[in-house]
Amino acid sequence: MSDKSSDKFGVCGLTLEQFNQLADRVDKGNLTRIKIKAANCELVIERETSPAPAAVMPPVMNMVSQAASAAAPETAAETVPAVSISGNAVKAPIVGTYYSAPGPDKDPFVTVGQEVKKGDVIMIIESMKLMNEVQSEFDGIVKEILVENGAPVEFDQTIMIIE
Repeated sequence: MSDKSSDKFGVCGLTLEQFNQLADRVDKGNLTRIKIKAANCELVIERETSPAPAAVMPPVMNMVSQAASAAAPETAAETVPAVSISGNAVKAPIVGTYYSAPGPDKDPFVTVGQEVKKGDVIMIIESMKLMNEVQSEFDGIVKEILVENGAPVEFDQTIMIIE
């Protein structure tokens, strides 16, 4: 009677045990890929690797203003008035990456000066490898787009202004 682990299972003449050992070596070791070529057979065992998450740095302006406010107390004369934005602020509904178009070779959903209607798709925010279409909550004209294509956005961050 033959041992099942030593039986050939049809992949490049390897036994099931040999195949499992190679797969374990890739999975548990520091290897990401093993390639075996024999007569008329080629076997590739590859481990999926996910890219290291990018570190999210706060904007330089925030770091500078926080450092300045920590260094010296503000007086009424030093206070800079906040810039007021007229119009409806479109904010990020989730944390992710802002995309202005459905693909790198596609036209943007909206541009400054374009008229939009409530329900029109105006951007995509990618979060956890899911592409989430964001629809306009307002009718109006796109006055300003405050985020660059491909930039990370935070929840409730203003992305564009519609008047």
